[in-house]
Amino acid sequence: MNLMQYDVIVIGSGPGGYVAAIRCAQLGLKTAIIEKYSTFGGTCLNVGCIPSKALLDSSEHYHNAATHFGTHGINLSNLKVDMKQMMARKEDVIAQNTSGIAFLFKKNKIDSFIGMGSFVDKNNVKITGEDGKVTQISGKNVIIATGSKPTALPFLPVDKKRIITSTEALALTEVPGHLIIIGGGVIGLELGSVYARLGAKVSVVEYEKSIIPTMDGGLGKELQRVLKKSLGMEFYMGHKVTGATTKGKKVTVTAEDPKGGELKLEGDYCIVAVGRTAYTEGLGLEHIGISLEERGKKIPVNEGLETPVQGVYAIGDVIKGAMLAHKAEDEGVFVAERIAGQKPHIDYNLIPGVVYTWPEVASVGKTEEQLKQEGKKYKTGSFPFKASGRAKASMDTDGFVKVLADEQTDEVLGVHMIGPRAADMIAEAVVAMEYRASAEDIARICHAHPTYTEALREAALAATANRAIHM
Repeated sequence: MNLMQYDVIVIGSGPGGYVAAIRCAQLGLKTAIIEKYSTFGGTCLNVGCIPSKALLDSSEHYHNAATHFGTHGINLSNLKVDMKQMMARKEDVIAQNTSGIAFLFKKNKIDSFIGMGSFVDKNNVKITGEDGKVTQISGKNVIIATGSKPTALPFLPVDKKRIITSTEALALTEVPGHLIIIGGGVIGLELGSVYARLGAKVSVVEYEKSIIPTMDGGLGKELQRVLKKSLGMEFYMGHKVTGATTKGKKVTVTAEDPKGGELKLEGDYCIVAVGRTAYTEGLGLEHIGISLEERGKKIPVNEGLETPVQGVYAIGDVIKGAMLAHKAEDEGVFVAERIAGQKPHIDYNLIPGVVYTWPEVASVGKTEEQLKQEGKKYKTGSFPFKASGRAKASMDTDGFVKVLADEQTDEVLGVHMIGPRAADMIAEAVVAMEYRASAEDIARICHAHPTYTEALREAALAATANRAIHM
């Protein structure tokens, strides 16, 4: 059998996979990419990052028009939500992005295959199309980038009608009267924000004592306060969900409260947003001798992101670490360059995390909780947006920026912010920390006035002998 031969085969076309394929092609490697679905881009572009941001932007426009425009001297009447048009715009944004990936594949002479990719052996991969047709290709190297899927709760079956995941939540045709969200993490809070802005009553049931529990504790506390104040969202913290049932167009969620009592919530929809699980089904890993780790969920890799099978690599959500699109992208570039003989690096401590609520939340480096646990001596500087001239002008005065620095060397160890455009502002902190900047280094950089980023400078000044100017 004369198989098509490649230097690299990439399985999965999400942010990790498509970036890996493009970088391989740039480096002169003959590359093929396999995608299970009919459009490229994986979860992120189709049912994740991109559509959720489209709806977050649309709902934020509506919310501002309904609540803030009058203060700006803009008077509107008969304001209403057109869900059909809002969803149509979202679909157009998805189409623009997925077609853009297809264009990049052609531009970089990457061969693309649609179908389920699975290992025959470590160098040969078969592709099974929806029509059952099987194609086989061969590669010197294979990169697994199959991403993740919403985590299911065994005692709470998703019917995709009233008990739904993030995928179905991105395509609702109505604004719920009452939306119940199980999980106070990034996905649940972003989707909750969308529908709360559009007029839904939103209740969040979270097992931990804080929302966004993996981020700095101060961020979760402030975000909960703001979402309750500005959108009326309800939070049930420390509650263990015990089940959910549907009857007609209603869903009832039950949970055990911290004192052992029972909570009952009745709503129109329930979103199960308790995280994501690596997607490795159908890959045929058993054919090449790879066993999953971390309770049978993750593909094991070494520091070079190579699996125990030489020439087979894995990146993104299928391996250990944060499930973030930009982490997967960096790993895709990393593996491509390793295959080409280069020596790239990734500092996992400096991969930022973002929550696209409003205010936005962003974080990089160590949290206060981590520093305390490590016994690290540190100093902290904080600056509230209510003291920012730019924030006052835009009426975005909730939140703060916090800088954590080494007590002795002044090196920045972590930056945590909640406020307007924090998702973009965090990049300055990442750059500073990549170059091992001190808090004083940031404090001595001239920031344009008036801007939101001045808050980072002021927080750095506060961490440097309490020198903040505007508070």
